[in-house]
Amino acid sequence: MFPLEDAEMGAFTFFASALPHDVCGSNGLPLTPNSIKILGRFQILKTITHPRLCQYVDISRGKHERLVVVAEHCERSLEDLLRERKPVSSSTVLCIAFEVLQGLQYMNKHGIVHRALSPHNILLDRKGHIKLAKFGLYHMTAHGDDVDFPIGYPSYLAPEVIAQGIFKTSDHMPSKKPLPSGPKSDVWSLGIILFELCVGRKLFQSLDISERLKFLLTLDCVDDTLIVLAEEHGCLDIIKEIFYDFRSCSDKVFSEVSPLYTPFTKPASLFSSSLRCADLTLPEDISQLCKDINNDYLSERSIEEVYYLWCLAGGDLEKELVNKEIIRSKPPICTLPNFLFEDGESFGQDRDRSSLLDDTTVTLSLCQLRNRLKDVGGEAFYPLLEDDQSNLPHSNSNNELSAAATLPLIIREKDTEYQLNRIILFDRLLKAYPYKKNQIWKEARIDIPPLLRGLTWAALLGVEGAIHAKYDAIDKDTPIPTDRQIEVDIPRCHQYDELLSSPEGHAKFRRVLKAWVVSHPDLVYWQGLDSLCAPFLYLNFNNEALAYACMSAFIPKYLYNFFLKDNSHVIQEYLTVFSQMIAFHDPELSNHLNEIGFIPDLYAIPWFLTMFTHVFPLHKIFHLWDTLLLGNSSFPFCIGVAILQQLRDRLLANGFNECILLFSDLPEIDIERCVRESINLFCWTPKSATYRQHAQPPKPTSDSSGVRSSAPYFSAECPDPPKTDLSRESIPLNDLKSEVSPRISAEDLIDLCELTMTGHFKTPTKKTKSSKPKLLVVDIRNSEDFIRGHISGSINIPFSAAFTAEGELTQGLYTAMLQNFKGKVIVIVGHVAKHTAEFAAHLVKMKYPRICILDGGINKIKPTGLLTVPSPQI
Repeated sequence: MFPLEDAEMGAFTFFASALPHDVCGSNGLPLTPNSIKILGRFQILKTITHPRLCQYVDISRGKHERLVVVAEHCERSLEDLLRERKPVSSSTVLCIAFEVLQGLQYMNKHGIVHRALSPHNILLDRKGHIKLAKFGLYHMTAHGDDVDFPIGYPSYLAPEVIAQGIFKTSDHMPSKKPLPSGPKSDVWSLGIILFELCVGRKLFQSLDISERLKFLLTLDCVDDTLIVLAEEHGCLDIIKEIFYDFRSCSDKVFSEVSPLYTPFTKPASLFSSSLRCADLTLPEDISQLCKDINNDYLSERSIEEVYYLWCLAGGDLEKELVNKEIIRSKPPICTLPNFLFEDGESFGQDRDRSSLLDDTTVTLSLCQLRNRLKDVGGEAFYPLLEDDQSNLPHSNSNNELSAAATLPLIIREKDTEYQLNRIILFDRLLKAYPYKKNQIWKEARIDIPPLLRGLTWAALLGVEGAIHAKYDAIDKDTPIPTDRQIEVDIPRCHQYDELLSSPEGHAKFRRVLKAWVVSHPDLVYWQGLDSLCAPFLYLNFNNEALAYACMSAFIPKYLYNFFLKDNSHVIQEYLTVFSQMIAFHDPELSNHLNEIGFIPDLYAIPWFLTMFTHVFPLHKIFHLWDTLLLGNSSFPFCIGVAILQQLRDRLLANGFNECILLFSDLPEIDIERCVRESINLFCWTPKSATYRQHAQPPKPTSDSSGVRSSAPYFSAECPDPPKTDLSRESIPLNDLKSEVSPRISAEDLIDLCELTMTGHFKTPTKKTKSSKPKLLVVDIRNSEDFIRGHISGSINIPFSAAFTAEGELTQGLYTAMLQNFKGKVIVIVGHVAKHTAEFAAHLVKMKYPRICILDGGINKIKPTGLLTVPSPQI
């Protein structure tokens, strides 16, 4: 979007026509309200930007089908010129005509017809240039079908428009529906407006509406419309004089304009293959940049940003319209008729005019926003990206902003000053993507501004390249077998949201889902894919290619091979690892759920297949995925455990049937707490504990540009390290299911024990960076084997004598130490896998958390030279 500069924002309102409540559509579902349809069609208008068009910003839906549209606005219009009742000079009229035609040409290129062209909808900015307002009303209302008022003004309607009359779709068959107006109707309207400017007065003012329409119809049958209009209004002499003026100056005007005119082209988008800096130019004299010093930094921001901040600063559209008496509340008693007869006939009831169009545009005052931001310095609008100390929350901001970064997320998202700083920072970082990819990751760990969430997610997912060309090349029209299932699923997917429930939203859903299915022939459409698509489509509603690209990058990272035709082995492995994570973090809950037979297969498949989009509303998914996208493919396990822990008390107090009922309608989950706890769980989980055979193979740690392809959320290491001899080995699924506790790799054990070697045959030593041990290693081999070589710092509890017949831990020298380490990671080491698994299961039964098994046993450590022997006692 263009910067606000000298323009203002305005709002106007109208009502969509109401639909009967007792009628259903062909699919058996209630009819989509017309206001929802209009809201969906409106979205494309936000992408149509041109210097001669007023930029659309937002649309909001209120009660009783009321819609409020926000757009760029200017106070002056051609109406003001006509009020002067003086003919406008020929050169000025030609310049006005040229600039209006520029706007109309660009609209028509995008399939938009104005149809409501009139002097008060042709605005003048402060430099005197033309801007067309309300150019999208005809498009968003489906050519007037979805409203009860006609689109256009009687004096400026083309004869062919009047000849068709006004029809309602509900009253006539589709075959009788009039053809939509084309660009020619706008040319006629422009001609009438230019005629008025030339003669200096409005036409048809002495005629009432019916006579005016009849006269306009007759104009379609005359040869010289201009002469007939001039004779009717007694200005034939003026018109003849103007003709001579036009002939003398038209050649001169167009010879001056034509060489300078270059068609408007939109700047390259962020995720495109075009060179974004190709059209950037610098003046020959750099000092010219500093000539016009403007301290109004807010006006340099885009209209979309200014409106977003205006809303955060307390802006209320409905209140603004009420203050200007555009919205008037009428006491119910005043709507009653004066007389009511027994047969139901009534008299004296005022006509309800609310369904008619009030064409007034109310200017939205920015005083409150400017006052709120008066203490924000100019430096905040231009943060230095190369200075590592200049970024929030440590940054060029004052102490208040640094403190704001520690507040709860929901408060930060409502803080005007904080959001201004975050939006500006992320906007600059995204413009430097992928060069500033690592810094985007760093800032996203603090939070992501909602206004730029869609682009930031795309950057976190590593979307690059010619995404639009790839998306356009996919065949989304040829029927495929999956079409029927997609058609059934879409009307049930997040339909509480106005945007996604609109027909436009359904069409976009269909195209994006079909594009994914067609472009991944090795995978299939599973129910739930629509829910997975919803967040990306919502955030990139006007950019289907980016929504598709994000979805295509997300699925391999977090749901690798989940959408195979036979995905049972992938799902079963995933659920088994999740069960082990529950036992690792909450053994008491795990024991209870296993006792009552409430296994993850009964409730967790929709969680992971849709990455929680099937169970949470979109506003919660946004906050959840802000964190999820910063983690690796194992982070969803921690989210799942965090959800169970919020329901812990209810789960422990209930049996199987009650748990089934509980999860059939999941209770309210505190998503902020869920995110916080899942991060804590992730920090406690060894990387290899969530190893899956069917996970996405690790990628190289850096790309050709030297930028790390993916940064982990909680450490400085790669989240998916390449496989080595010390990594975890794959085991059969049945063996994995038989183990209650997860396995960890020898690599992880060495790292967590902080062991290092100074030579191949020297005694291993501990790193000195930490004083407290992170974990306890329990060696369950017999004492003879333990003495021959063991891990430094480990304790020996032989498996054969570890437990009593009742399953209790035998009291011994190391029992107290084991108790002291309860709550920390405890690794069971042995040389018989069955014994280590049983030992770990016993500890889980005794409610010891964070129990895990060394994959491959002690034999995996022997080749490393890290085993130590006790010093001989002399």
